[in-house]
Amino acid sequence: MTRRLLITGSSGFIGGHVLRAAGAAEDVRLRLLVRTPPTTPDPDAEYVYGDLTDTASLHGVCADVDGVVHCAGLIGGDAELLRQANDLGTRALADEVRRAGVTRFVYLSTAAVHGRGPFRDARPGEVPVAPASDTSRTRAAAEEHVLGAGGTVLRPHLVHGRGDRWVIPGILALLRTLGGLPDGWAGLQSMIDVETLGRIAVAAATTGPADGEGRVHYVTHPDPVAGELLLSTVAETFGIFTEGAPRISAETARQRVLGHPAARHHLGMLAVDHWFTDESLWREFGVEPGAGFAGRFPEYADWYRAQAGLPPLEAVRRPAFERTR
Repeated sequence: MTRRLLITGSSGFIGGHVLRAAGAAEDVRLRLLVRTPPTTPDPDAEYVYGDLTDTASLHGVCADVDGVVHCAGLIGGDAELLRQANDLGTRALADEVRRAGVTRFVYLSTAAVHGRGPFRDARPGEVPVAPASDTSRTRAAAEEHVLGAGGTVLRPHLVHGRGDRWVIPGILALLRTLGGLPDGWAGLQSMIDVETLGRIAVAAATTGPADGEGRVHYVTHPDPVAGELLLSTVAETFGIFTEGAPRISAETARQRVLGHPAARHHLGMLAVDHWFTDESLWREFGVEPGAGFAGRFPEYADWYRAQAGLPPLEAVRRPAFERTR
């Protein structure tokens, strides 16, 4: 049976991978909500205009679709614009979902709605929603609209992979600011690669429960990543420390990020546990979690290096005489 799927935010980091996963699925027809016409439109997709900050433009966008994956939204910037896009825009989309009788409505949110940790082996419903920023507050409000419409909220923590401009680049900036690796103070972090996240979102919108009961899931690999492994892997990937990296105490780290807001943010996050657990996710949607960070990150290493203007790792590691043949 052919299913028609509406995707919002398909040109973004996560939305782009949701689009690719949907395109690879069998018997799925795509409707993409866009603010402007694409430069190279997909001939197999239907495009509809809509803008979350213009709620009237969303009228009718959900007609005749079987599922919606809502990836669009704003991160950072003006508080009122965030409210319009993330909160009011999602409320308007939820109204359209109800009006059209759509039974599967999936929202890509974030575990940041819980605020800063520590969170250790936290499961859905165990920790309060306590957002610490305008972005997280408006995304928490969006979650309520989705749950009120019987939808599914997916909360990843750290997402890595092709297209990531925040997680790994932020860790890289932190390492350069610190000038060393953590001396035992880094916490456990829940992570997911963006390709697996895309598959989970499509599965939730096509084969997940359609009983109208709102659900929240953490989309994280079952095995959390030790903070020291995360930082040392990034350091090695980018060749930051040519010899043995110095070890930095927590107090020294705090002093070195003063005056560096982005590095200070990542330090505050990575210094404590952000470990979320949800075994039911994988069973419910029939998606395998895969190899985890240690197994998947090497697949993306050359992409990250290219973004930083660095050659592929193979070229760096190849003996000099081979490179000059």
